[in-house]
Amino acid sequence: MFLFVNSFFECKQLKLNYKMTNFGITEVLQQLGLKDINEGTSTGSNNFSNGELIASYSPVDGELIGSVKTTTKEDYEKVITTASEAFLTWRDIPAPQRGEIVRQFGNKLRDLKEPLGKLVSYEMGKSLQEGYGEVQEMIDICDFAVGLSRQLNGQTIPSERPGHVMREQWHPIGVVGIISAFNFPVAVWAWNTALAWICGDVCIWKASEKAPLCAVACQNIIVAILKENNLPEGISCIINGDYKVGEMMTTDSRIPLISATGSTRMGRIVGAKVAERFGKSLLELGGNNAIIITPTADLKVVVPGAVFGAVGTCGQRCTSTRRLIIHEAVYDKVRDAIVGAYQQIKIGNPLDENNHVGPLIDHDSVNIYLAAIEKAKAEGGNVLVEGGVLEGEGYESGCYVKPAIIEAENHFEIVQHETFAPILYLMKYTGGVENAIAKQNGVAQGLSSAIMTNELKEAEKFLSYAGSDCGIANVNIGTSGAEIGGAFGGEKETGGGRESGSDAWKVYMRRQTNTINYSDELPLAQGIKFDL
Repeated sequence: MFLFVNSFFECKQLKLNYKMTNFGITEVLQQLGLKDINEGTSTGSNNFSNGELIASYSPVDGELIGSVKTTTKEDYEKVITTASEAFLTWRDIPAPQRGEIVRQFGNKLRDLKEPLGKLVSYEMGKSLQEGYGEVQEMIDICDFAVGLSRQLNGQTIPSERPGHVMREQWHPIGVVGIISAFNFPVAVWAWNTALAWICGDVCIWKASEKAPLCAVACQNIIVAILKENNLPEGISCIINGDYKVGEMMTTDSRIPLISATGSTRMGRIVGAKVAERFGKSLLELGGNNAIIITPTADLKVVVPGAVFGAVGTCGQRCTSTRRLIIHEAVYDKVRDAIVGAYQQIKIGNPLDENNHVGPLIDHDSVNIYLAAIEKAKAEGGNVLVEGGVLEGEGYESGCYVKPAIIEAENHFEIVQHETFAPILYLMKYTGGVENAIAKQNGVAQGLSSAIMTNELKEAEKFLSYAGSDCGIANVNIGTSGAEIGGAFGGEKETGGGRESGSDAWKVYMRRQTNTINYSDELPLAQGIKFDL
């Protein structure tokens, strides 16, 4: 059945309505409590904002999804005051009971996994399966945090004084400020909040202005849980806006910890501002991640690991694979296999599960991607798979680009720099694996790394103190992604922060050493005599 409409505007609206209906976006927005205009400041059930509007356009089709009101200084003061008061109540609740709230939140996320995952995909542009996967990360960290809420253990330490005992305790730190990036618009917040909440902290979240609706949706979900449990305003707060809104938190001495995810440039600013006031920073910054491919590597493992690492989320993961360091003996074989795999990549609407790669987040990112390719060419790079911007039906947003492969040298300026786009650099190494490790480590970033090998000695050397200098080092698995049970983060210009698993919870608490004298005397340290 064909419908002919004279008005161009009506045609365009019908097309948008079809897309939103076809992929269930209209229903998604309703399920998550999102409106045409949303309050971007919230302390829980109390939502308010007096700033300008942020319009959220989908990189999928270029259409307006909705708008969010930004946070003013006055709005922020209401938030920080409310959060500070809530902390005094929240810290009094036993940790396992705080864990119960997080458990309920995780269950609610299970119920809303499909709509929230679809919103992530539509607002950010990652594939639908990656959107669902991001919500699953939220669920997983909630599960992890629930168990952890019964294990916030200190330790008992032998004292050098007779009749004395020492012990270590961990106490809630207070208000935690969270600054997240567009590429993981919901998971990074959950990584921080789930742990901070069970530790007894309250949170203020400043989401990326490029994906503000995801933040409002998450706030709507947790607020319902807090309300059902008769908990006060201020345990979960959101603010919205550009970097100036973020500065309200970074310069605020009432916030002892800032967890910031983003570029190295942003991290330098945030780290310096927080350090000025002697606050604590948890920084998750850039990555320039490499996979070393040795002569014994299994191509069945290499190809999917390298390709997904390079093109997943359209190259917009901090753990995206940027460099392949390939031994000269297998270089041609690996190069041809990777190039062949790229020919099979389907680029298009990420809500269509037949497609592998969606769009970049916005036109600025597209321009950076194009400039990087030209820079690589100018430095002597050899393009194996041409990049470029896609045009025509389905690509109307102007944000769809072709993943590119370029032969390059590690010392190229553009290779040393992280480009948040699907550009993969191939380079050779000769001799032993230590030469490949030197190339792998020869960048300013130190987030994720991997080696593909069936040689035990090579794998162990890569994992040793003389091996990868990254916070994440993998064997026969790619660089991209993280598991909840391990501490996530990196070294050097990646910032040194750790989130998620292992003992990452300790950053959200303050350490206290206690000495208890259970004797009838007071022996002084080092045998000092001070008789009165």
